[in-house]
Formats: sequence, structure tokens, C-alpha cells
Amino acid sequence: MAQHKRMEQDSLGQFEVPADVLYGVQTARALANFPVSGRGPDADLVTATVHVKRAAAVANQAGGTLDEYLAKAIRSACDRILGGEHRDQFVVDRFQAGAGTSHNMNANEVIANLANRELGASLGDYDPVHPNDHVNQSQSTNDTIPTGIRLAVVAKLPRLEAAIGDMAEVLGGFGETEAATVKSGRTHLQDAVPTTLGREFSAYAYTLAEQGRRLKAAAEPLHRIGLGGSAAGTGLNTPAGYRETAASELARLTGAPITLHPDMAAAMQSMADLAHFSSQIAELAGELTRISNDVRLLASGPRTGLAEIQLTAVQPGSSIMPGKVNPVMFEMLNQTLYQVLGQDHAVQAMARAGQLELNVMMPALGSALFDAMEWLTASIEAATERGLRGMTANRERARDYAMVSVGLATLLNQAIGYERAAEIAKESEQTGRPVADLVAERGLMERADFEAMVVQAAREGRVTL
Repeated sequence: MAQHKRMEQDSLGQFEVPADVLYGVQTARALANFPVSGRGPDADLVTATVHVKRAAAVANQAGGTLDEYLAKAIRSACDRILGGEHRDQFVVDRFQAGAGTSHNMNANEVIANLANRELGASLGDYDPVHPNDHVNQSQSTNDTIPTGIRLAVVAKLPRLEAAIGDMAEVLGGFGETEAATVKSGRTHLQDAVPTTLGREFSAYAYTLAEQGRRLKAAAEPLHRIGLGGSAAGTGLNTPAGYRETAASELARLTGAPITLHPDMAAAMQSMADLAHFSSQIAELAGELTRISNDVRLLASGPRTGLAEIQLTAVQPGSSIMPGKVNPVMFEMLNQTLYQVLGQDHAVQAMARAGQLELNVMMPALGSALFDAMEWLTASIEAATERGLRGMTANRERARDYAMVSVGLATLLNQAIGYERAAEIAKESEQTGRPVADLVAERGLMERADFEAMVVQAAREGRVTL
């Protein structure tokens, strides 16, 4: 059965639109023009865009340029979308016309049609509410899209912060539990001085918490918006007080400390604040890569690896080797982190691609950053819940490694000097005999006393000879 259509017209002429959709002609053209990724707009970007449209209606009414009944109809339509209705009507591909005009018009058309239908008008007539004249009043794609992207990033941040904090808490808790678990330290992947599992994992926890603090600081400039800059930052066709009212309304709607950007032109020319935030995401991904690799290494085994920790088994690890269990949650995390680093590379390239008054790469720039944040959040949550929770220490294995480590010779530096200690280390390495045996054999210390000193050094960072 043929799908029913309606005809709409824009500045290019007539174009068919499905009869029952809320979007209009410009969205329909975009659907035909950009069948690229098959992915519609990010959900938080849709919310942010509708917030912008609602705030603009309030500001335009306050400025005397939008009749009360039209503003009320627009606000009502926005509220229905914000309440979860008609989200499927935002359909333009993430890779689209530069600057995001297609997404902006998708929102304008959906809100206009929804408002008109509630007022008893037909879809596509745009009377009394017009997508451009009323929903987009005092706005341009130039200022709505960069504002929407920043608001969407701000909306995603709390969940990412919570995921980071939760992982840091679990790592820190393990560190506290294993504060007394002696193990061999390793530098250059070689034996080093004794330490504890607790110190190792507490350091991971501190690092992640610090990354959370840096990420929060990097997001602060994103609360400054250029809405009201209109085209090219000129403020063209905006009533007096529009900027301030719109920013205040957005702060109320989002609960975020939204303020006006001090330079409206800069807010649409430069994506440096988004690029800086993305670079902080990449730094976080880099630290998580290191920690994830360490976890996999510490859990390697169960017989021929380090096996100082044991992760919860969540699925069989091999289609051919019975009983094999792999650190799959951290393999997943690593793969995600590498993809996140790739998204940052794209963001940095697109941030540099702005020209003169506008960066036309914004739709894909925003999409890359949104994906990085969402993938990172989901992967951290999964790795924490199914990878770290339930992790246990193989304390005897860790202690055994510590007691045969060549690095124990370092504890003798103060007693016999570096050169003689180096001789003992070399002999231990060549013969395979523990340093404790060589120390006892040379009459430097009883084996039990030396092992007690190892424990003291690992836990306290000092030795008593």
C-alpha cells in the first residue's frame, strides 16, 4: 500500500512529506539528502534543542515580539516533547548539512506542527505557528546549535562523573581491604622494592578521582552560551533583553548555572571549549587504559601469569579451551577507550575546521563528543559492576612473589651499601636463590627477621635493620 503524502513548499519549491509526520519539508529534504549513518540525533541534544526553543519563546514574549497565545502554544508543544512524547520525529542523520541547519529546522517544524495541531490546524499549514517566523524567532542555526551541543554535554556529565566516582570508590575500597597485603613492586616490568596491593589500588582510586575533578573543571566554560547572538554573533532581529531572559530561562529549565558568553561571535566561531573538554575525556581514557591494562596483567594466569588478583568469572573464555576464563570486562573497556580516543581525534580536527564566523562541522563534532561520553560512561559502569565488584586478592601468591623478588636487595642499601647489595641481587638472579637465603648465609640477618623487614618495608615504606 502506497504511503500517504502531503505536499509542502519551501524556498526551493514543493516536496513530498509523509502525511502523518510532525516534521516538514526541510526535514524531508534532509532525510533524502543525508542517508549516511542511520543514526538520528542524540537524545540529550534533542532535549537541549527543545529547551532552547522553549526559552526563546519565553524571551520573545517578554520582549514583545511574540504574541502570548503563540508563545503559549510553542511552550505547550515543547513541554510535551520534554515529557517524552514525539521523540521519534527528530530524524535527521548525525552527518548532515554544515552547522546543523537541518536539525534546527527539524525541531522548528516538529514544534510548529505540534502546536498547530493542538490549536486545531492541519499538519503542514504552519498557521498560526510558523517554524521560522515563530519557533525560530530571534534565533539562527549559528547560535542554537552550539548552545544545544554545550547543553547536551553538560546534561551527560553527571552520569559520567557518577561512573568515575563509583569505580574510584570500588578501587579505593579494595585498596583499604588489601592495605596489608605484601607484594613485589615492579618497575620497567622488573622486580622492584616491596609494596602492597592496597597502595597500588589506592593509587588507581586517587588517579580516577582526580580525573573526575579535572573533567568537572573542564566543563565549567560550557555553561557560557551564545544564544542571542543570532546570525554571525550580531544579535540581528533580537528584542531588547532577549539574551538575558533566554539564558535565565535555560538555567531554570536545565538546573545548570547557565550564563551568557561574553562574546557572542566567539561563541559560534570557536569550539575551543568543547575541544578542551574532549581532550580531558581523552586524558581520562588514557588513564583508564593504563589501569585496565594493569588489572588484566595482575589477573593473568591462573598458573603462568601474575595471578595476584582474581576477577569474577562472567562468561566462558574460549570456544576450544575448557574452563578458560578471560578478563572480558577489561578487554571490553580497553576497546571502548581506544574508540573514545578516536572520537577525540575527530573532535580536535573538526574544532580546527571553523572558518570565519562559523564552524560548520558542529553536527559531527557534537556527535563524536556525545558518543565518547556515553560509551565511556557505559563501559566504566559495566567494568565496575561486573569486573571490579567481587574481585579478590591472591594474598599468598602476592607474598610469595614479594619474598623471592630480586628487588629485596634494595633493603640492604643502608646496611652494606649499594655495591654489596647489588652483588647479592646479581647472585640471587643468577642462582635463583631468594635474597633472604643469601642474607642469612652471609650472617647479615636471620631469614625470619629479613622477611619481617620485607613486610615492614612494604607496609610502612621504611626498614629497621
